Amino acid sequence: MHKKLLLIATVLAFALIAAACSSSSEDTTTTAGSTETTAAAGGEATTIDFWVAFSDEARLGFANDRAAEFNEKHPEYNIQVTSFSSYNDVFDAAVLAVDSGEPPALIHFFEAATRQALDAVGSDGAPVFKSVTDAIGGRSEILGEPVVLDDVVDAARNYYTVDGSFYSMPWNTSTTVMFNNMDMLNEAGITEPPATWADVDAACEAVMALADAPKACITWPNHSWFVEQSLGQQGELLANNDNGRTGRATEVYLESDGMMNYINWWKDLNDKGYYTYTGIQRDWDGTSNAYLAGEVAMLVYSSSDTTFFDENADFTNVASFMPRNQDVDYVGNLIGGATIWMLDGMDQTTEDGALAFLNFFSNPENAAAWHKLTGYIPITKSAEALLADEGWYDESPNSKVASDQLAAAKNTPASLGALLGDFVGIRDIITGAIEDILVNDVDVATRLAQANTDANKALTEYESLYGG
Repeated sequence: MHKKLLLIATVLAFALIAAACSSSSEDTTTTAGSTETTAAAGGEATTIDFWVAFSDEARLGFANDRAAEFNEKHPEYNIQVTSFSSYNDVFDAAVLAVDSGEPPALIHFFEAATRQALDAVGSDGAPVFKSVTDAIGGRSEILGEPVVLDDVVDAARNYYTVDGSFYSMPWNTSTTVMFNNMDMLNEAGITEPPATWADVDAACEAVMALADAPKACITWPNHSWFVEQSLGQQGELLANNDNGRTGRATEVYLESDGMMNYINWWKDLNDKGYYTYTGIQRDWDGTSNAYLAGEVAMLVYSSSDTTFFDENADFTNVASFMPRNQDVDYVGNLIGGATIWMLDGMDQTTEDGALAFLNFFSNPENAAAWHKLTGYIPITKSAEALLADEGWYDESPNSKVASDQLAAAKNTPASLGALLGDFVGIRDIITGAIEDILVNDVDVATRLAQANTDANKALTEYESLYGG
């Protein structure tokens, strides 16, 4: 099978992606500037299509507003934003558009499919995407817009740097944090958010002993991303060749000590009635609703919704680092979220406009505004400094927790996260195994052994076509 066709088949088979995917079922084009806009010299503006995987009013609105501002500032260009219902849909459409000869300039795609994006080729065998490092070519500004690439925070910069090249421009970047109902915890005699697994156990024992105890003590979505975070914390690799960083990953490790530690702890919480499973895989809405309704005291979740919880909790909501294994040294948490990839093969005028927009989009003011709107981390160090100078973190201390947690990580392959072929398919295998363990009381070691076999089979099949 041709590599492109395999990629399309792989993308079509991807499972539903986590929180960043919207619920809209239709693609929507929202033009931030008319295609009839004329350039300063009197000619027609160069249209730059930007395809995004957000369709909610706030996040899509942010993209449209920035596009409109750029178009006004650079009337020779017209950034046109098109909304898709998921990362899968936007990527699939982009790959098909390459062969039709009408691809977008920029697409928004999530971190777990970085390896797939790097491997993507058109029918002519040429790469679909171009490294932004190569495209920028050492320039410090493009069309008057300062280049921000060197200012990107380390965690995101390091994740998306492959073979020394920074491939895509980070946009929505998150990590896992814990949100704590301090009113409930204080009532149970817990004065600080739990920092370790042992602290969580002790807090849950106290919470569940309350006369008005909630249904359970803690929850988080059943999603492989949380497993990956815990492996990073414990300094454990998900895959060989340094998590696919020093060579292509050809084997995954789902029976490692770190994996066993985390899943056994998770199951123990569930067996004691401390953890509540909604019964739905990747249930972001169900778990967040349980926390806001006071059905649990703690929620481990994506930092991307920090602003949402601050605005909607009717109790004292305090964010803290994701709880870690107290029996091993802490190495670091890793990122989630998505970046903006630039397609290869554009003429120089269009490419320069796309690059200028990418850097404008993440300039300090825009990166800070995006962070305030959502809770995704400010993607550049200058944006962090701007927020600090404005007093934002004094006003909203929960908003700084994710950035602090990522900054605390050591720069190791474990804390960077894996580059892995068919990563989403492997995530589904892990998530399904966890559900089996929680719901059907299957032995952890036995079930992870089966998951390990299945995951390595999926990876081997992918590598047989892409590994060279």
